[in-house]
Amino acid sequence: MKSLWLSAVNEKNLLVINDWLHRHVLTYDHLIQAVVIICALLLAVLVGTRIKRKFSAPGLPQKRFSQILIALLPLAAPFLWLFLQLISLLVAMEAQWPHNLLTIVVNLLAVWIVIKTTSLFFNNTAWIRLIAVIAWTLAALNILDLLGPAVRLLDRLSLKFGGLRISLLTVLEGLLTLTLLLWGARILSHLLEKRIRENSALSPSIQVLFIKLSKVALIAAAILLGLRIVGLDLTAFTIFTGAVGVGIGFGLQKIVSNLISGIILLLDKSIKPGDVITVGETYGWVNSLGARYTSLITQDGKEFLIPNEDLITQQVENWSFSNSTVRLKIPVGIAYSSDVRKAMALCEEAARQTSRIIQNPPPICLLVAFGDSSVDLELGAWINDPVNGVKNVKSDVLLKIWDAFHEQGIDIPYPQRDIHIRSMPL
Repeated sequence: MKSLWLSAVNEKNLLVINDWLHRHVLTYDHLIQAVVIICALLLAVLVGTRIKRKFSAPGLPQKRFSQILIALLPLAAPFLWLFLQLISLLVAMEAQWPHNLLTIVVNLLAVWIVIKTTSLFFNNTAWIRLIAVIAWTLAALNILDLLGPAVRLLDRLSLKFGGLRISLLTVLEGLLTLTLLLWGARILSHLLEKRIRENSALSPSIQVLFIKLSKVALIAAAILLGLRIVGLDLTAFTIFTGAVGVGIGFGLQKIVSNLISGIILLLDKSIKPGDVITVGETYGWVNSLGARYTSLITQDGKEFLIPNEDLITQQVENWSFSNSTVRLKIPVGIAYSSDVRKAMALCEEAARQTSRIIQNPPPICLLVAFGDSSVDLELGAWINDPVNGVKNVKSDVLLKIWDAFHEQGIDIPYPQRDIHIRSMPL
């Protein structure tokens, strides 16, 4: 009896499911919509394949727009399919035909395209996942006809600050708008940076200044525009900006000082990328000028991040400020028994034989002092490429002097001391 009862229940359930499928799923309306969807898919695949062949041909100019177009080619068919489905959906809504299946396909297809397009322009997987969650949530709410009630619910959850009303919907809209605007500002700043770098008429320091000012201006414009779009009155933030000013005055003095110092360095062109400078005991060439620090790379490959304020307040040796021609001073000592004039001529000849020493002005060796143990000479020689190092060229000159002194019998003395013994102990 129990098995017969179960079979009767199962048969009844199957009849109910079959009746529901015939009444809500397997209908002529759904069949027509499925045919429209399949036809749109086939047409999109056919046209999308031809678009790929046309724009994937070799010899396409490698411009920014062309590179973006090539990156979007795999999405040509999905974009076209979405376009055709949107047209079908609008026609069905205008004619008041059933369109629930078309609505589902349009929402799911739009979410898939948004996620795929985002993955092409964002390298951060966390951002891609966040955008995917938001897109799928909105699509699910729209399919279930819950998007409108959800929006109204978010708008009810609000707080009032005087005449300013901020709801959860306003916060979410502001975050989304601000994210899109900042992303657009970032792309635009990269395009401007590329254009500025390609302009050879601008000096490196002016290029860096324009790039930094454009980034700050675009980010500030994006933030202000985002606040205005969501309907926030900017005058309500006067107290907040005053508090920020106090915070800057007390806690962010060094940061602001470094920022202002960086702008001064860019304006007066005293230090620019590529210069060879010495700050304290650090010698190297300027790699980049940042908003807070200057990157200095030494000869041994170490990178020092020097605060911009130190470059303004401390003494800085810029080996290539007005020009890159600098004079090297190489001290040399010889014995008192050696021929001084001959030693001076050998030093000058050694400098002339060094490839990096320029010949105009010529190397000159001078007698500078009579030391305790040696006759002190100073060889002065000029180079025009300090960015390639200074110690290495001094080493080359000293090696040539060493060889020449050994060949010509010029002695390099050791320290000497005379000891006088007045009496011997018994």
